[in-house]
Formats: sequence, C-alpha cells, structure tokens
Amino acid sequence: MAAASEAIAMSSGMPQRRKRNLIPWMFVAPCMLVILLVTIFPTIYSLGLSLTKWEIGLQERPFIGLGNYIELFSTPRFLHSLLITLLVVVVGVSVEFGLGFSLAQLLSGEMKGKRVIVAALLLPVMVMPVVVGYTWRLLWDAQYGPINQIIGWIIGQPFTYTWLAKTETALFAILVTEIWQWTPFMFLVFLSGLAVMDPEVFEAADIDGASGWAKLWYMTLPLMRPIIIVALLIRGLDALKFFDIIFTLTGGGPGNSTETLSFYIYQTGYQFFRLGYGAAASFVLLVFLALFLTYLLKAFRATVEG
Repeated sequence: MAAASEAIAMSSGMPQRRKRNLIPWMFVAPCMLVILLVTIFPTIYSLGLSLTKWEIGLQERPFIGLGNYIELFSTPRFLHSLLITLLVVVVGVSVEFGLGFSLAQLLSGEMKGKRVIVAALLLPVMVMPVVVGYTWRLLWDAQYGPINQIIGWIIGQPFTYTWLAKTETALFAILVTEIWQWTPFMFLVFLSGLAVMDPEVFEAADIDGASGWAKLWYMTLPLMRPIIIVALLIRGLDALKFFDIIFTLTGGGPGNSTETLSFYIYQTGYQFFRLGYGAAASFVLLVFLALFLTYLLKAFRATVEG
C-alpha cells in the first residue's frame, strides 16, 4: 500500500514538476527566437556565404573554401582599411580616454555652474553620427568652412586649405571629429566613477602629505581601473565598427585612403555586389571584435578578482 501510494503521488506530481520546469523556458523562448532569427541564423548563413564566390556576373555560387580569405589578406586595399581601423581605435580612443579623464578630474569637485558645464559637454554625444559627419564636413570646407576662416583671422590672410583632399589631413579631420563626438561619453563614465569614490581615502592621503600626482597614480587610477576597462571596452568595440563619419565626411577618400574595415565591407558587398568576399571580410572584423572583447574581459576579471 505504501509503495502504491508513493507511486500515485509521484505520478500526480510529475505534471506539476514539468510545468514548473517549462515556465522559465516559456519566458525565455521569445527572446531566444529573436536571437536565433536575428543573430545566429544570419551569422551561420554569412559564414557559409564567405566560402562561396557570389558576384553579380555569376549565375551560380561555386564553393571556393578559403579563397575569399586568401584574397582578402593579399589585397593591399583591405590591409590598408584594416590599418586605418586600428589607427582610429588606438589613437582616437586613447585621446578620448585622456581628455575624458582630465575633464572628469577637473569637474569632480563642487563648483558653480557645474550642471550647466556638464550638460554642455554632453551635447556632442547626443547628436547622431550622420549629422555630426555632415556638420563637420561643412566646418572643414576649404572655401566656406569656419575652421579656415578662423585660421585666416589668426595669420592675417585668406586661408583656403583643402583638409579633406589630402590623406594626412583627411585622417586628422576624421580623428578630430570622432574625438569631439565621443570624448563626452568617456567624460560621463569617469565622472560617474569619481563621484562614487570614498572621499575619506583621499582625505587620509592629504593628511599623510601625498601629492596630487601620487594620489592620481597610486589611488585614483587603481580604484578606477574596472571603470576604465569597461569604458575602453565599449568605445573600442564601437570604434572597430567605425562607419558613419567616414561615409558622410570623406566617403573613404581621397581615393580609398581613409576607408575603414566597415566601409570596405559596405563597398565590396553592397556597391560592387561581391557578397561572398564581403561576408569573408565581415567575419575577419568579427574575429577582431571577439579578440578585443576577450582581452578586455580577461583584464576586467583579473581586476575584479584581484
């Protein structure tokens, strides 16, 4: 009788247990379906596409294996676009970090008009990148741009330099535009981090006679390290996909000298309709994003656990 009652209880409880196990999956299923349709399936399809030769003049899509990847790394234009992308990431994000941290240090204390200053500094990051690109294209204009006019007032004669017509100055204009827009993001992250730091630690350092540089190097930077890594992670991943300002400011010119990897993928895939080749280039970008993300996540984990 005891065994029979236990079996009945188990059989009656089984549907309830299954329902309890299914409820979490019911809540997660819509999100998983969206991820499957929007991310996983297109990624797998793009990987298969990168192993074929699909061009506008071909009626079929022959399988060529790693042919597209071999062609990529033997194409000087692709390697140059990769170099420009790394230049934007390394130089642009580094300058944004330095300026953002310096501004956050200056405005971390109490001062009159702080809210107005902070709000004004945050305006560039609120503007769409396409609008930023077209606006700075007017600012850099050789004949009517305010930048040339201001330089002309300073030197006392007309100044009509074509900033976007030469590779070196076009890269400089791109970096200035990128830094102008995204330094406020770094500033906001670092200002938030400084605001939650314990002031008693710095008061104790003042009592011990620590200098401003010593407090910055031995206290502020180590305490801010997790926040710094997160800020660099977000901005670095975004800079690796740098496209909007290139598209609106220079269009990859002069020639192809300011093409980034994202712009190169756009041109080969959607303008020249070399979809297999463009898919291979997009997977190279995905690998760089994954490596960059893995490195910074390891650094963040070591910082938190240490």
